[in-house]
Amino acid sequence: MPMHTSLTTRAKSWLLLNGWRHGFFLVLWGGLLGAAQAQTTSVTSPNAAYSRPEVAGLGGVVPTAPVRLRVWGFEVYDARLWTPRGFRHSQAMQQAFALELQYLRKLEGAAIASRSIDEMRRLGSFTDAQAQSWLSAMREMFPNVSAGERITGINLPGEGAEFWVNGQRVGVVKDVNFARLFFGIWLDERTSEPKMRAQLLQGLQP
Repeated sequence: MPMHTSLTTRAKSWLLLNGWRHGFFLVLWGGLLGAAQAQTTSVTSPNAAYSRPEVAGLGGVVPTAPVRLRVWGFEVYDARLWTPRGFRHSQAMQQAFALELQYLRKLEGAAIASRSIDEMRRLGSFTDAQAQSWLSAMREMFPNVSAGERITGINLPGEGAEFWVNGQRVGVVKDVNFARLFFGIWLDERTSEPKMRAQLLQGLQP
């Protein structure tokens, strides 16, 4: 519609220039795009039980239905959890699980890392030194991504978070506080995308 032309143009230009709610994140983001309203949609997968090398070591995990993030009509990524039998989301950080984001457009890795830090600040406090250390680690691990590529984070209880890109291990952040806040971007009750959280956790035990 004509009245929305300038808004759509600005959104498209912003995405193209910045490569970007989670880049790993446009993550969850009404706040990232001002007055824009992010829309999430459950996506039916024809083959939800396919294997992923990044989750092979978790033993018996199964994927949830993917949930698609759209911002201003632009499709950003499909998110899903890989969880073991008996997984309780209220005790998520005490269990090994994986969070997978499969991207639907080009996004810049540096922007993904920066936005992750911004979202993590909404969920808890940490020092500037921690922020710089975490940001540096994520910038090293998170590449620029294109449509069809994926970044997967694996929670390592009592240790931190391990990351994989397209089935290849890229590194680990050995800090349980980082892991709690990072996965909290999607799983914490204070997430900026409560609808996406509800859809990701649908069918899992509380």
